Amino acid sequence: MVDNAQGATYKGKLITFEGGEGGGKSTQIKKLAQTLTNKGYDVVVTREPGGTDAAEALREVFIKHKGYDWDVVAQAYWVFTARRLHLVEKILPALHGGKVVLCDRFTDSSRVYQGIAGELGLDKLESIKENAIGSFEPDLTFVLDIDPVVGLERAGRREANENSFEAKAMAFHEKIRDGYRQICIRYPQRCIMIDANRTKGEIYKDIESECLKSLA
Repeated sequence: MVDNAQGATYKGKLITFEGGEGGGKSTQIKKLAQTLTNKGYDVVVTREPGGTDAAEALREVFIKHKGYDWDVVAQAYWVFTARRLHLVEKILPALHGGKVVLCDRFTDSSRVYQGIAGELGLDKLESIKENAIGSFEPDLTFVLDIDPVVGLERAGRREANENSFEAKAMAFHEKIRDGYRQICIRYPQRCIMIDANRTKGEIYKDIESECLKSLA
């Protein structure tokens, strides 16, 4: 069983990026990775669902078979299967090697998309999570908070959009935003909410500052 219970014995740090569609997670991760690399940190950039060959294959199954229409229980078990593979095969070895891992989405996405917006319930979601990865949590989580109208408009500009959750009704995306706010209240020791309605530079300035403080 994987377990850190916020008392990790590894030398590295897992920093995750969360938020609704169009919040700019990928852009901010790329900028932060470059900054940290320039400062001498050994950085690994990854994503969920995915991150390993097997987990990426599961991601493709979800996309190809319109997983956003699956029963929410099936969605939860699917994503935690991919997450278990990702954590054991890639994230933990990197952390034990002293690396800083920047991950686009992690367990908080499941809490929000399946647990809250999908109405599975956080208690049921946590039970699945406990069986899959124990009490493991990120060391630091940035939640990019954005107006769903603005976020979906930004996301619609992407040429190769593979995130089928974007097709959901606006009410669903409002639940996503509210869900992330709930997560920030529930896990204040590691979650930092970032106003993503601003320019990329303004957003990054806050992320860089908070990240460097955490790594100091």
